[in-house]
Parts: sequence; C-alpha cells; structure tokens
Amino acid sequence: MTPNSSQKQNQTDPIEFESALETARRQLAHAASHSALNPNIVERLKYPAKVHEVTVPVQRDDGTVEVFTGYRAQHDSVRGPYKGGLRYHPDVTRDECVGLAMWMTWKCAVMNIPFGGAKGGVVVNPKDLSPDEKERLTRRFTQEIRDVISPARDIPAPDMGTDAQTMAWIMDAYSMQQGETTPGVVTGKPPVVGGSEGREEAPGRSVAIITQLACEYYDRQLEETTVAVQGYGSVGANAARLLDEWGATVVAISDVNGAMYEPDGINTASVPSHNEEPEAVTQYADNVISNDELLTLDVDVLIPAALGNVITKENVEAIVADIVVEGANGPITSSADAILAERDVAVIPDILANAGGVTVSYFEWLQDINRRAWSLERVNDELESEMQAAWDAVLTEFEQQDITWRDAAYIVALSRISEAHEARGLWP
Repeated sequence: MTPNSSQKQNQTDPIEFESALETARRQLAHAASHSALNPNIVERLKYPAKVHEVTVPVQRDDGTVEVFTGYRAQHDSVRGPYKGGLRYHPDVTRDECVGLAMWMTWKCAVMNIPFGGAKGGVVVNPKDLSPDEKERLTRRFTQEIRDVISPARDIPAPDMGTDAQTMAWIMDAYSMQQGETTPGVVTGKPPVVGGSEGREEAPGRSVAIITQLACEYYDRQLEETTVAVQGYGSVGANAARLLDEWGATVVAISDVNGAMYEPDGINTASVPSHNEEPEAVTQYADNVISNDELLTLDVDVLIPAALGNVITKENVEAIVADIVVEGANGPITSSADAILAERDVAVIPDILANAGGVTVSYFEWLQDINRRAWSLERVNDELESEMQAAWDAVLTEFEQQDITWRDAAYIVALSRISEAHEARGLWP
C-alpha cells in the first residue's frame, strides 16, 4: 500500500483491523492491570461459557434451499440470564459474537442490571432477503437455538439487520413450540405483543444523556457545544435529535453514502433517520462531506455511532474533538484508544454510553414477567435515573485513580462481576 492510499483503505488493512474479541480481551487485560481483581476470575472472563453454532436451511421464494450459519455466544451468567443482541449481517463470525457478548457482560454490570452477556447472529445479508424469506430464516433459526434461549436463560434483542418485527417472529416461533405465549423470551418487540415503549430510542437516548453529563463535567454549556454524529440510524439519529432539542449545535450527521455538514447547525428533525428513509441523509444536504472527514471535524463532541473500527491509528491524529462518546460498539481500535488517552481526549466508552438499549430491555423483561406495561414517561424517567447512577459510579473511579473513562467503567463492571463470582464460587 502506498503512502498516498486513502484512509478508507487503511481502515480495512488487515494489519489495522481488530476483531471485537481482540479488542474486548485487550480492554479486559488493561482494566485488570489497574485493579486488584482476582487473576483467576480475569482468566475465566477471557472466554465464553458456550458458543452455539447452528445450520439454518431456508427455502427461498424461487423454491431453492439455501443454508446459512448462525451463532449464539453466551459469555457469563454469574449475575443473571444471558442478554444480548441478534444480528443479520454477512460479516458475522464466531469471534465477533464472542467479543460482543463480552461487551454485553461488562455493559450489564456497569449498569448494575442482573443479566450476563450474550450475542448472536446469522451470516446473511438481510437486504438480499424478501420479507417472507427473512421471516422463514428467523423462525428456523429460532427453532435451532430454542433449547438455549428462554426468559430465565438467554434473552435476545434486535441488532444490526434485525428489528422489532424480527423479535416478534422469534417470540411467536418460540411460544408456539412452548405451547404458551412467552413474551419475555426476547426484548425489543412491538409494544402490542409485550414490547416496551421507548425501547427503540433507548440507546440513542442514553448516548445523549451521557453526552450531556460529560459536557457538564468538563464545564461545557450544551448550548455552546458543537457535535458531529457518524451514523444516522437508530442510535445516531435519536442521540442527535435529543442533543439538538436540548440546545447543542449538531453540525454533521451521516449515513453510508456520506455526511451532511452545516457549520451553523442542522435541523435534525427535518432529516429522516435510516429507519424512516434508508440512506437519505445526503439527499437532504446542501453540503456533503465524507464519513472520514466527519470524524476529523473541529467539534467539541464526536459521536461515532455507525460501525466498529472507524477510528484507527491511521486517522486518530486527525481527530480534534475534545470529547468522544462511543455510540457504536467498538468504534475505536486499541492502538487509537491509547493515542487518544495520551492526548487527554475524553473517550466515554460504549459499555456506558449506549447502555440504554439493554437497560430498557431489562425494563421490558420486567414488564413481561409482571404482565404490566409502563408508560413512556416512566420508561424515560427510569432510564435517566439508571444512567445517572452508572455515570456516578464510573465518575467515582475516574476521579479516584489516574485512569481513562474506559478503564473506570471496566473497573466498575469487573468489580461487580468479580464479587458475584467470589460469592458463588467455582462448581464443583
């Protein structure tokens, strides 16, 4: 590769690429080095409890049968049932599911939610499936993993390529085999079949809440803060719109085709999210820049809310934002993270910032178990309270030690997980 190669090429260079599992293990080791955790427990947490690989045959609309591969990785359940998303994406791998399941373990612990971490997926491009094919794939995959999921064992939720309708199909397929309606087997369902109000918006809402708290900590008035958001899907759009509503100046938003850039601020409510109108951001823009350029804008707060590995050692020196709030899972590689730490850039980690999704999933699970729905106002109030409590716990560690926000969040999470392992012991 020549020195003049583009950043995009560099970001996909095999030398620079870092899998979710590699990142999760490096973050675990780094945080453990700053704490007095039992090394035996840290060693256990490097590995998943189980990884289920299944074959999913599906009849296509033309009558042919295509066979897909599916995974469900279950990392740690010492604090409660496994919990985590289910994605349909052509790049799904076993190691990716394991790494993301580890992050879910930390995320649930930092939020003090009684769940452990899981993640799953099917290796498929959902854009290549008709709605009927996607339903058949979902129902067959549910059958293949039926013995490893349940409201008390492992509760899937939406992720990339899946949505509320997917969760409704899983719930129905599972319930038909069980012989009784079991809404608590998944979260992120439509409210009409036991889903929670506010669940879809929750990850973006938590990103906005944490951004506001970070700005307050660093004595920044939100009304005087500029923000760039990479990714205008469920997380990015909801975060951008809330921050806009609360007074921040959102100067850039993006989708896969590029970014809208307006230095004076974007009326985010007037731009449809990916769910509302896929890949439409640039169609509403007068000034279009690339996603790479968005990351390097001179803004106060940068929110990478699209994909993993977008901030790497190749482009990290061009990042000028003072605060980075991770909306996506793993948007910063370990090497880039170390450089940002050296520069004293405040990086608020994904396991705290986007934890609103699993938090409201927990609320949904409680509503399903108790057969009693909550109002949207109660959901949002409870979410804000939980995010504040998690922020306070992480802030305490951050101020007591000379560490990064990520290490502080990990220490909070790992301390709680370690205490649970110590209490339960190792069987037999």
